[in-house]
Amino acid sequence: MGIYEDLFVKKGSRTQNPVNHTLSATNPLAWIYPSPALGRYRPLHSIRPLFRPTRLCSRILWMLLTLIALLFHVWSCQSSVSFFSGCPIPLSKDPDKIVIPKGRTPDDIVKDLSYVMEDELWNNGSQRSPLFGGHQNWSQREESFKLKSTMKVHCGFIHNNGAEMAPSDIKYVKKCRFVVTSGIFDGYDIPQQPSNISLRSKKLFCFLMVVDEISLTFIMQNVTVKEDGHGGKWVGIWRLVLLKYSPYDEPRRNGKIPKILLHRLFPQAQYSIWIDGKMELIVDPLLILERYLWRGKYTFAIAQHKHHHSIYEEADANKRRKRYARPLIDLHMKIYGYEGMESWKPGGKTISDVPEAAIIIREHTAMSNLFSCLWFNEVDLFTPRDQLSFGYVVYRLGGLFKFYMFPNCEYNSLFVLHPHTREHSSAVEWVKNITELDGKGSRMKERRGGLGLWTPYPGNLDSVVLPSVARTSKAG
Repeated sequence: MGIYEDLFVKKGSRTQNPVNHTLSATNPLAWIYPSPALGRYRPLHSIRPLFRPTRLCSRILWMLLTLIALLFHVWSCQSSVSFFSGCPIPLSKDPDKIVIPKGRTPDDIVKDLSYVMEDELWNNGSQRSPLFGGHQNWSQREESFKLKSTMKVHCGFIHNNGAEMAPSDIKYVKKCRFVVTSGIFDGYDIPQQPSNISLRSKKLFCFLMVVDEISLTFIMQNVTVKEDGHGGKWVGIWRLVLLKYSPYDEPRRNGKIPKILLHRLFPQAQYSIWIDGKMELIVDPLLILERYLWRGKYTFAIAQHKHHHSIYEEADANKRRKRYARPLIDLHMKIYGYEGMESWKPGGKTISDVPEAAIIIREHTAMSNLFSCLWFNEVDLFTPRDQLSFGYVVYRLGGLFKFYMFPNCEYNSLFVLHPHTREHSSAVEWVKNITELDGKGSRMKERRGGLGLWTPYPGNLDSVVLPSVARTSKAG
């Protein structure tokens, strides 16, 4: 019995018609076609009906896949997950071939920048305690926006007011000209190890993770921390830098110190990349500096916000999401409105007034450092929501501060976003009415930050009507 007969014919099933049913190697289709001729000329015609249901299924499957893809696209546009929102970045291909500029970008406007180091109000015999940001008054704030060749401004780090580094860390960072910095406060993240880092960048950059005491304890309890012979603590590539004696009641405000005032913490740094603590950097830092600073000859780069262009849109979203007390956000915006800050419009001087501030790329020139100081002063005086203050400082400098605001989709291709270990929340974030901060509620007030919200303002804010805001995105 042939091979085909063994496969297709059951024992005892053959009839006495050898032509119709005898299987052979020369006509393996004889079990379907009695005639060899029919086996040669009619297979497709005979099998075609078998494929008609398959075609229908294929069309249905194609329609389902198209619908899924459409729904996926709509969802991803509303999502803040970086994987779904990224796009290719025109990066150079090889970090080893990047040419690092020699010297520094010249300071054309502000040439000599210094900082207020003593709290003048406290030194004059006031009963008030000294503050990390100092007791900047309204006239000093106004004067700080007037650019001059030589300037002295408030910029945090008033003497003996917290945010102190250990001597071993101070010594270590003195060698750091190129830095990648992140920060974890109040123990709601763990360090994420960068990936795709070239050997050249590992040698060139200091990777500095700034933490408060609560976070250091949390990290040591949850991940492996190694200590070198000089007192330095390490988690993988990250050097942990402890800031002792947090100067603010609100952890979000403490987190703005390394984020915005990086040049004060690490004064030897010429170039820096800040990333939020929940983010895993996945692009080589040399490629980032080349793409966002050196290629376009910028000294400051930050991404556009995915959903918002106007600070008033951002403020509205902050209130909905309970990011800070609603009446205090309104007061913050009324001050900006009184001072002439209009709602963003297409075709204006800026691409957007609202950044995605989780990544900040800087060359530390006098002008970029001044901008950071002024930005921090707004965060110190008002709400800790730095995205509300960024566009205002740009506005007050009248276009003299040049920076690169790059597409949000590129921002989403620079990192992998990890969830917080827990949801951050403080009591003041849930306040809906100013009366809730009276009486026993006064305990929710910050004592060392946001004091501009409680200091009489030299103008009639009752006359200010905040711009109406149309919600443009569910995710926003």
